[in-house]
Amino acid sequence: MYIHVVRGGDSLWKISQFYGVKIDSIVKTNGIENQNVLVVGQALVIPNDFPVYTIQTGDTLSKIASRYGTTVTSLIGWNNIPLASVIYVGQVIDIPVHIVKQGESLYTIANRYGETVKAIQMENNITNPNVIYLGTRLSIPYNRPVKEVNAYITNFGPANQIEVRDIGSYLTYITPFSYSITKTGGLVAPQDEGVLSAARINRVAPIMGVANIENEAFNSDLIKTVLDSDSLQETLLTTILNTMQTKGFRGVNFDFEYVYPENKEDYNNFLRRAVAKFKPLGYLVSTAVAPKYKEDQPGLLYEAHDYKAHGEIVDFVVVMTYEWGWAGGRAMAIAPLDEVRKVLDYTVTVIPREKIMMGVPTYGRDWTLPFVQGTFARTLSPVAAVNLAAQMKVNIEFDEGDASPWFKYTDAAGKEHEVWFEDARSMKAKYETAKEYGLRGVSFWVLGIPFPQNWPVVRDQMRVRKI
Repeated sequence: MYIHVVRGGDSLWKISQFYGVKIDSIVKTNGIENQNVLVVGQALVIPNDFPVYTIQTGDTLSKIASRYGTTVTSLIGWNNIPLASVIYVGQVIDIPVHIVKQGESLYTIANRYGETVKAIQMENNITNPNVIYLGTRLSIPYNRPVKEVNAYITNFGPANQIEVRDIGSYLTYITPFSYSITKTGGLVAPQDEGVLSAARINRVAPIMGVANIENEAFNSDLIKTVLDSDSLQETLLTTILNTMQTKGFRGVNFDFEYVYPENKEDYNNFLRRAVAKFKPLGYLVSTAVAPKYKEDQPGLLYEAHDYKAHGEIVDFVVVMTYEWGWAGGRAMAIAPLDEVRKVLDYTVTVIPREKIMMGVPTYGRDWTLPFVQGTFARTLSPVAAVNLAAQMKVNIEFDEGDASPWFKYTDAAGKEHEVWFEDARSMKAKYETAKEYGLRGVSFWVLGIPFPQNWPVVRDQMRVRKI
């Protein structure tokens, strides 16, 4: 997989010819709506464009691998198939083979697919890596680190169910958000049954997202009421357990935010009670925490989130490394990589790396300038951001320190705007960071925002663990 940054004079035809990939594949992979309009600075994922095969009655991966000159391991890796036996009639899979073209070498082929020359050489029993012939059919191996991937989801309608079904192979967990707690230890549940059914098609493990939300906002007094009462805690935990058993959840993720500092140890003890109740029954317990640079970081959002305690108590911790560029603040990258790394530098000193899930945003924001306190930016998808740049006829820039794309434009009323969003380059940088730090994986906020080019980048960077 390549990431191509559009230059002046580029067209989809020229790009497709240069990489030897069909225009339709580039259009579909990147969600391009107008094939005649590209934006200078726009990042395009150039897909591998492997041949595809539709599973027929009687097929096995072994038979398919033998027929096309590849291996079962490569088929499983490139298609993120959880088990060799888990294929079904009508399933469309990539056949990871490459036919050598004029001027190619093992080095250029390895670079294209993110593999090493040695790996391709061994996969294909090539004795001399300096000699390959035009038209040779090469099996492309798949050697990527295994990581877990979670995604929060807040909408549960038919379109969201289709999305979960379509991209489920890239997810370990899906977390419906949210099951909101009540002052009596009950829960207000979302209508997530359709999404849960769609998740199971691709063996995506559902995690129950529980939060202290009331009237669409996090409520400090609400969580205080529960944490101050042993009986309410027990009622809540019993309600959660009943819901997990009824709906088939694999575990629970607690996202209690703006907890009063005096309830810090109460929250830790609540987590201990949850683990004692759920773990013997095989359920996972996890938390979501605000991004901190140090343990004693001031602010209501941070003070009750005890990184060290959470790391000791629960199975994994989602560190919400996003929202620097929040809707009510000044224009900046949503998840500037230099700031993300500062948070991780602290986090790995107090939470085991194998328990850390790095938060990753899937959206962008459009701020009106100059910033006025009390105003809010518009949230938009990466696809919408690129379309907006095209409409306004402005180039897309890329901040290397933040590892984020951005642009400015002036609207019809003469107001200046600044837009920051995510693209294939920024996502690749985040996944490389998660791998560099040796983390458990990544966690997306949020599904339901069109971002098709993200998923081939995930596949290019990691093999998603299924449980």
